[in-house]
Amino acid sequence: MKRPELRESIIFENDDFLAINKPAGIATLDDRVDVLNILALAKELMPDIQVCHRLDKDTSGVLILAKNPESYRHLALQFQNREVVKVYHAVAQGQTNFNNLMVEVPLIVKNKGIVKWDAKSGKPSITYFTTLQNFKACSLLECKPITGRRHQIRAHLKYVKHPIVSDIMYEGEFMYLSQIKRKYKPSRREETPMIPRVALHAFAISFKSLDGKSVHIEAPYPKDFTILLKQLEKYGK
Repeated sequence: MKRPELRESIIFENDDFLAINKPAGIATLDDRVDVLNILALAKELMPDIQVCHRLDKDTSGVLILAKNPESYRHLALQFQNREVVKVYHAVAQGQTNFNNLMVEVPLIVKNKGIVKWDAKSGKPSITYFTTLQNFKACSLLECKPITGRRHQIRAHLKYVKHPIVSDIMYEGEFMYLSQIKRKYKPSRREETPMIPRVALHAFAISFKSLDGKSVHIEAPYPKDFTILLKQLEKYGK
């Protein structure tokens, strides 16, 4: 992928924290496969900066970085006490009618990093889901994770049989324009998915700054997520 310019992704900054709208396709930390990662890019700007939490490589959206050890500890304690409010938006397969649906299913990391539910060995995991909009073949969901387990939203949506579009690891399938557009005319080129990566975006985050004031940050949808929703609005109702 093209090397991202981190300065162009900044959506919030004060003396202690910096927030970026993380692009999909880049790891938050070194994943031992790709050298390029958000933390490495951030340290080119500020050597002492630290990432306060993680987003999956294919997930876009708001990511908070701390500029100094004090601010890092301050936010880490809020994450530990579950005081940070995170809101994700996902396009999931099938129509839904979720109204703050609580999914409380213990999760455990298995082989190859795949997360599964396990009542005996899994760690407590809670996510709330609300339907924002339904289309013919899928739905736009608001997802609020209370705990912060690996792949939590993805695994919980698979559990309720509404996996995220393009999330192959958790039985999500690619969606194609030909599936929803009437009188679709194929071109000579092979058709590509409407969105080639997991359709999950970290939309908003709220926390307390060091002076006790509330901070709320929202990350606009990236181009691929916006195009997906526009196509669903036009052809998928």
